[in-house]
Amino acid sequence: MHPNFLNNEYVLTNLISLYSTNPKLGDVIVFKAPPDPQKAFIKRVIGVPGDTLKIENGNVYLNDKILDEEAYLKPAVKTYGGSFAKDREAINISEDEYFVMGDNRNFSSDSREWGFVKKTAITGFSFFVYWPFDKMKFVKNPYSDSP
Repeated sequence: MHPNFLNNEYVLTNLISLYSTNPKLGDVIVFKAPPDPQKAFIKRVIGVPGDTLKIENGNVYLNDKILDEEAYLKPAVKTYGGSFAKDREAINISEDEYFVMGDNRNFSSDSREWGFVKKTAITGFSFFVYWPFDKMKFVKNPYSDSP
């Protein structure tokens, strides 16, 4: 999730909110890694149930509009497809599934490679970086007014 999260940072994750709230576009979630469920991944929600997503010309299209990611990615960052989400192929996100990507797009193992994250695999919402102390911050959703 570099540059927004760094190695060795400790992040608080809200485990309870999942009982009353579904992940939204822009949320940072923790979930069981599809390639290895014994591990946990942290990624950003890019698509939610009912959305159509397409990657084309280095951009992410969500419901036929370019997704504005400038709040958490530099403008020069390009997004390319993978073995699951191929370039120029639209995919529909089904009920209880989420499309996630890491902010370090060129080096992220994410939904572009291994597909959707099921809601049952999500363990919580990341909401606060507490270590190291000089890097403490709330994890904000760029598409929402609340952290």
